[in-house]
Amino acid sequence: MSAVAESANFENVLGVERSVSGKQWRPRLMDDRLGLAFAQRLALPEIVGRVLAARGVDISEAEAFLDPKLRRYLPDPMVLRDMDRAIDRIIQALVAGEKVAVFGDYDVDGATSAALLKRFFSAIGADLRIYIPDRMKEGYGPNGPALQRLAEEGVKVTITVDCGISAHAALQEAAEAGLDVIVVDHHAAELQLPRAHAIVNPNRLDDTSQLGHLAAVGVTFLLIVGLNRRLRETGWFENRLEPDLRQWLDLVALGTICDVVPLTGLNRAFVTQGLKVLGQRNNRGLAALADVAGVREIPGTFHAGFLLGPRVNAGGRVGEAELGARLLSTEYADEAARLAARLDAHNHERKEIEAGVLEEALSQSETQWLEPASPLIVSGEGWHPGVVGIVASRLVERYARPAIVIALENGIGKGSGRSVPGVDLGKAVLAARQAGLLVNGGGHPMAAGLTVEENKLAEFMAFVSERIERDVGQNGYSPSIGIDGSLTLGAVNEALMSDLNSLAPYGSGHAEPRFVFPSVRVARSNIVGNGHVRCFLADEAGGRLGGIAFRAADRALGEALLQARNALLHLAGHLRENNWRGRSEIQLVIDDAALP
Repeated sequence: MSAVAESANFENVLGVERSVSGKQWRPRLMDDRLGLAFAQRLALPEIVGRVLAARGVDISEAEAFLDPKLRRYLPDPMVLRDMDRAIDRIIQALVAGEKVAVFGDYDVDGATSAALLKRFFSAIGADLRIYIPDRMKEGYGPNGPALQRLAEEGVKVTITVDCGISAHAALQEAAEAGLDVIVVDHHAAELQLPRAHAIVNPNRLDDTSQLGHLAAVGVTFLLIVGLNRRLRETGWFENRLEPDLRQWLDLVALGTICDVVPLTGLNRAFVTQGLKVLGQRNNRGLAALADVAGVREIPGTFHAGFLLGPRVNAGGRVGEAELGARLLSTEYADEAARLAARLDAHNHERKEIEAGVLEEALSQSETQWLEPASPLIVSGEGWHPGVVGIVASRLVERYARPAIVIALENGIGKGSGRSVPGVDLGKAVLAARQAGLLVNGGGHPMAAGLTVEENKLAEFMAFVSERIERDVGQNGYSPSIGIDGSLTLGAVNEALMSDLNSLAPYGSGHAEPRFVFPSVRVARSNIVGNGHVRCFLADEAGGRLGGIAFRAADRALGEALLQARNALLHLAGHLRENNWRGRSEIQLVIDDAALP
């Protein structure tokens, strides 16, 4: 079978109703003729046409999708509600020489947003104070004491980025202290908004911009676009050099990728153009971070999401919260090298802490007998709150269901959750807060954060479980993976990879193509690294290919690969180029397996 990647016309690919991981294999494209129509009309390889059609791309938008230009997708920032009020107040502060601060979340989206504002202020000749809260001491989001301290320092305007939309009490305290707060956020909002000078959030219930898919860094970029335009109109740049905002798209791309928002529309343009800027290595902090992460090739979404992002996150998770924003905003190579080394060390520490919490979380999970739609909710005394989000992601990978992991200390639980497609976890957590079961909480469909009193934990668990089970019962959900077609090992070559790379960047909302390889013989397999299973694959047509299943050694998938011993398996996974010690080869990243 060639690289046409034919798709079966029956409900489950290769008839797989339950793989070794307990999943159905569903075809992403139900009508092969649609993929062929794309290919013929646009003079594209058929495999490209198939993937485009399966992603729901309109045929009239296909060319723009393949080459997303920022000028095509970038809207007038004023379409966002309150953007005019935010810009007016910041301009007033700049003209009057008032002190301005940015209050950022400690994750990648928050760090990139804060660094983006810092770089813009520096470029226009103004100062900006960065404040990132300590995760352990201050928790998530704006808090009253921190905002009051900023006011005591003489700060008149504070811009919160990637946080603030649910900080009612803290923003009330800020207002009483005479601090004007501008909220720049993207998390789900309630009808009752907090007290602030301006709230720029495309997910406000009264916002009609249709930009709710943006990460906070994307909203922040629109803020500086609007600011820059207004400064130009007021004559600010008559005696100053106007900055080229495109130079900071690397930060926008990194935050967008790491926050796992849909890579469609404006986000796709941000990431496509931002990765080009990232490859130029003009940001000294990102260049230093790439060096410690061993990124030598042209960076893609994998490098941003799995190598750079976790290191930026590490400071907020287990180390010094402000390190990420400082690294991304520094102009000094020696400082960048020092900060990158510290973040890399914190990332190693994070991995060790994560492993311990994951082991306990898995032990709890194995004792929960749940309906297929039920979320996993686990908690532990003394668990580090900085790793609960990562552990929740690991549980989702293993059990294909939403997961919430809660770290308990002194009667308070700080938790983080991750979801599966079609289950809006953020809405469920927000509803729990509105029901009085949480101290704080919110998020978006695929992720959520929360703070809960330990004596309300059982009630919270029951509430969220009932709500998710009800929603899933209405909408339907069964563990499955999407398949783009079937290939032989011999069809994998550089030409095929070139075709697939033309569809990048991949991410949420634009899934990386996944193919099945029927009746493949696992000639050899062994465990490498931190529980990864490496395989050497062969088929009856003489094709050969290397494969790897990440973190699979202790899962059903890993067991199937390790015990195959030349037995035949159907394998499903992604094709990626693996660069190692100057050599480049194509390998199959194995997601699942099934018996023929």
